[in-house]
Amino acid sequence: MRRRVVTSLCQCRRLSQPALLPETHRMLQETCRAYVDQQLAPHAPKYDRLGLFPRDQVEKLGEMGLLAVEVPEELGGSGLDCLAYAVAMEEISRGCASTGVIMSVNNSLFLGPLLKFGTDQQKEAFIRPFTDGSRVGCFALSEPANGSDAGAASTTATLKGDHYVLNGTKAWITNGCEAEAAIVFATTDRSAKHRGITAFIVPKPVEGLSLGKKEDKLGIRASSTCNLIFDNCHIPSHNLLGQPGQGFKIAMSTLDAGRIGIAGQALGIAQAAVDCAVKYSLERTSFGAPISSLQSIQIKLAQMETRLQSARLLTYQAAQLKDARLPFTKEAAMAKLAASEAATFCAHQAIQVLGGMGFVTDMPAERHYRDARITEIYEGTSEIQHIVIASNLIKEYK
Repeated sequence: MRRRVVTSLCQCRRLSQPALLPETHRMLQETCRAYVDQQLAPHAPKYDRLGLFPRDQVEKLGEMGLLAVEVPEELGGSGLDCLAYAVAMEEISRGCASTGVIMSVNNSLFLGPLLKFGTDQQKEAFIRPFTDGSRVGCFALSEPANGSDAGAASTTATLKGDHYVLNGTKAWITNGCEAEAAIVFATTDRSAKHRGITAFIVPKPVEGLSLGKKEDKLGIRASSTCNLIFDNCHIPSHNLLGQPGQGFKIAMSTLDAGRIGIAGQALGIAQAAVDCAVKYSLERTSFGAPISSLQSIQIKLAQMETRLQSARLLTYQAAQLKDARLPFTKEAAMAKLAASEAATFCAHQAIQVLGGMGFVTDMPAERHYRDARITEIYEGTSEIQHIVIASNLIKEYK
């Protein structure tokens, strides 16, 4: 009986005002929170257990305008700002981190570069159809051998007449199985190194493109991850995104913005872990009193909350700088670093608070622990974030 009681406790959340958000953003937060508590979070354990892509939830996100938060209304989007995106990402990820990353990839990594670098024709063809939840896109930069070296793309694109022919393999592609289009980066001029990388819009399915196996992952199991394998895949030259050789710039710009989305995802995981730990500590008794009265538990909770709130403020700052069209590369890296590490820390400490109950699937704590780990890896590892932060800091002193 106790298991059922505490599980339901971990699915709800205290109302909080983490920062002085504008009224529009508070309304969005409340709308997302209600949807998560009533419709998303109750199904998250099933999605995770079965590795089931949450198609119905993706369609609902589309109806709510959450798959195209920053896309102008004339293109089918919500016409909101990056702060709204960060707020929504946290709330959705609090309920289901897998659904959160599906939302993040479509917003930041697929629609983001199209919105910034696409032609009017490309925007009409590849933005509008991907705003309503009927389709999702993906982003193909990583390769099996290049790791964090984004400029070492071995996938090639050779111009032949009015088409480019793509050959090579892209790895770790989130949404890869379900996506109906991809932003793909390939080398068009090896001698130019990173300046010889070009971005392409690749529709799916298309002849010459096949999918690798769906990866069986530790966490975010309801989102698909697979390789994209190009074998003489012909792409019309008008599907080139930006200019030839501009791909590396497009990738770095896209990842800067994407890190705010992943920071939002990490905040959601961290908040879910804090909620679970606090509510369990209030319910669980030991030596005749709730364990929340024990100083050792209070220290853990205080550390969790402090890291969470600090990371949230960094994330909001990065989003507001982006909205103000000011440089935000360093701040986005700081937000992603702090939020991902807060998610890992909070998820770890939540299991310690729950003890044995944190180690079983009856409780969501173990899922939060598994989901948190990836936030320190994708869209730039924590090690890469340190480099980005330090290099930008040093520039400020020169």
